[in-house]
Amino acid sequence: MRRLLRAVLVLFLVSVVVFGMNVLAGDPIALLIPPETTREQLEHLRTLHGLNDPVPVRFVRFLWGVLQGDFGDSFRFGQPAFTVVVERLGATLELALAALIVTALLAVPGGLLAALRKGSAADAVIVVGSAVGHSVPPFVLGILLIYALALRLGLLPTAGRGTIGHLIMPALTLGAFYAGRGARILRASLADALDQDYLRTARAKGLGEASVVGRHALKNAALPAVTLLGLEVGALLGGAVVTESVFAWPGIGKLAVDAVLARDHPVVQAVTMVVAAGFVLTNLIVDVLCLYLDPRTR
Repeated sequence: MRRLLRAVLVLFLVSVVVFGMNVLAGDPIALLIPPETTREQLEHLRTLHGLNDPVPVRFVRFLWGVLQGDFGDSFRFGQPAFTVVVERLGATLELALAALIVTALLAVPGGLLAALRKGSAADAVIVVGSAVGHSVPPFVLGILLIYALALRLGLLPTAGRGTIGHLIMPALTLGAFYAGRGARILRASLADALDQDYLRTARAKGLGEASVVGRHALKNAALPAVTLLGLEVGALLGGAVVTESVFAWPGIGKLAVDAVLARDHPVVQAVTMVVAAGFVLTNLIVDVLCLYLDPRTR
């Protein structure tokens, strides 16, 4: 219950920040009207969208709308902002799931092998590779993949969404970035767990190495990795803004960028609150998983 109350407080503070930033961003109506619009017409539009009301009144109205899932109508699309976000959310979830699969396929075997072969050549290669993977900005890796796989080899489409081919490069771009950090954390935590006394006791009882690592060491070493996974899921729900922009992936990340440039305040607010809610929810799930994995926290 305490965690849940903190989550509600976080979402409230996010709503305050988002509303305040949109107020400071300027008048969105001025970007939408033609140059020949008269002053009277401008004021009518501002009144119609509630922009002439005092800021506290606008904030209370915004907060009440958030509680009802109503962020107002998009200035660009002319339909409810929440509907616009939900229409793009499926593409972001698809990309996030594919990126998580790539991350798991790269990070888990790499972290396990590096920990079990600590100090070997394989360990050195994995450590260097993970550092490089996490250091290269996603937009750089994305552009390199487009050049190599799409332009030079013609194996994959350069941008858009619709087929598995469209998904491969964005998923690899995000997966490689997060897998580097995941492999390093899993290696460090597992290597530390393998040196603990309780594992020596397990080996002394005659347990096989696979049972020692799988049933005892990996469960304890998974705590930092699970925590990191929760943070990464929250980041991916943010729409992977840069990656979606590079590959023209029609998710909420690209939608947020377009909305910011157009000062489409309702869409910006809807995207941010949906992402914040997803981030808080994934962290609550991680808390529950940590309670299950580590009896000491119970």
